[in-house]
Amino acid sequence: MSSQNVWNADLYDNKLSFVSLFGKGLVELLQPQPGERILDLGCGTGDLAYEISKSGAAVIGMDFSDQMIEKACAKYPQLTFMVGNGENFRTQEKYDAIFSNAALHWMKQAPKVIESVHLALKSGGRFVAEFGGKGNVQTIIKGITDILLEEYRIDSSNRNPWYFPSIGEYSTLLESYGFKVSLAQHYNRPTPLIDGDKGLNHWLDSFADDFFPEFTKEDQIILYKKIKEKVRPYLYQDNQWVADYKRIRVVAVKETIWD
Repeated sequence: MSSQNVWNADLYDNKLSFVSLFGKGLVELLQPQPGERILDLGCGTGDLAYEISKSGAAVIGMDFSDQMIEKACAKYPQLTFMVGNGENFRTQEKYDAIFSNAALHWMKQAPKVIESVHLALKSGGRFVAEFGGKGNVQTIIKGITDILLEEYRIDSSNRNPWYFPSIGEYSTLLESYGFKVSLAQHYNRPTPLIDGDKGLNHWLDSFADDFFPEFTKEDQIILYKKIKEKVRPYLYQDNQWVADYKRIRVVAVKETIWD
């Protein structure tokens, strides 16, 4: 994981709860069954792992952030959580399914992620995931990069921490590692941000650290104001920020022939 983003678990839960809320639909697509062994890859603070566990499945949550795992353990002590890197994890036991919501776009070495998922699944096991697709938050990204260049003479083109593939790119990658893709969608999901005019500040604080390594918290107040004015005509509606999310949702099955 190359991102240097610092995760604030409390801010994530209090101001960005839409991440887990939208993910509940993905749990329905997973259709977890009693007794299944399921890995929640990029579990955050554990809300969706808990939702999956209601089915009677045995769920293990994994996340790269110590802070997120600490919060998940405190919220759901009856479940098992661990720190792990989605780009190179290995497991001793095989899983019936691997689930991932809003996490894979942080893992830029996508082939290594898919290889790890493939190795961790049983034959016929399913991979159910949703994450940012091509064009995701492109208006926010352009606002950040334009302001950094225009106001601070900083070329931030190499600071983008995210992997936002096209649906064709990602489906082809899955197939190359021995998956049969049974569902693939790329869709727009405009996402309202909580807390009125402060909503975009919370988003930047939570997700955009990689763009601002040389800025103090005090400097960021001024920087955020400039970014907000840049993107306000496109993303501010009825006294609320609406982020320009574009998502990929996939269901893929590990083909038996690869065992």
